[in-house]
Amino acid sequence: MNARRGTFVAEVTAVATSVRNPSRPAPARYAERPISISPVMNHIHPFRRVGALALIAVAALSFSAGCSDDEPPAGNSAAAAAGGPEPKTVEGARAAAQTVFDRFSGGDFAGAWEMYTAKGKQAISKADYIKLNEACSRKGLAISLTSARMEGPDKAIVIAKQLVAAQSYTMVYENNAWKLEPAAEGLALYKQGAARAIAAQKRAGTCANA
Repeated sequence: MNARRGTFVAEVTAVATSVRNPSRPAPARYAERPISISPVMNHIHPFRRVGALALIAVAALSFSAGCSDDEPPAGNSAAAAAGGPEPKTVEGARAAAQTVFDRFSGGDFAGAWEMYTAKGKQAISKADYIKLNEACSRKGLAISLTSARMEGPDKAIVIAKQLVAAQSYTMVYENNAWKLEPAAEGLALYKQGAARAIAAQKRAGTCANA
């Protein structure tokens, strides 16, 4: 799914030329060193913790994978601040995904829920989502994006990492904004309601605060 480009090497050899003076020896000919062109390839919740706790964020956040490590253009922030439509670009999707991850890892579960797709919100109420994550999610572990790419005009796949685990998530463009679409297993967990979902995670040993 990721486009890969090979490295091309262009060699340019320049030969010095001049008008020869018979009274002087012929000048030596010099060649420039080859010029190598090596373009950088742009390969662009449930998070998994080491051991049993690696599955906690998988059930808790349940997010549902070329790429750029550059910061999103300033235009994205300006559009969001102005309340206008978010850019329907990979940079826009990347910026929105990072916002969701920051809110979740910082314990702002209400804010993370607000950035779910309509399908995700229908699966679990904001109150139950907060209750579930306050009971079972471990806060304070940074979640960072490593890459992102577009998959059609209204969908983007982002790769995020927490500790040593990486996972792909789906961002969907809804109502002029990028939203996170929970994975199928996350939706199934949410539909049980907070109490049953918490109990299920405790039985599985994936509730961080049990």
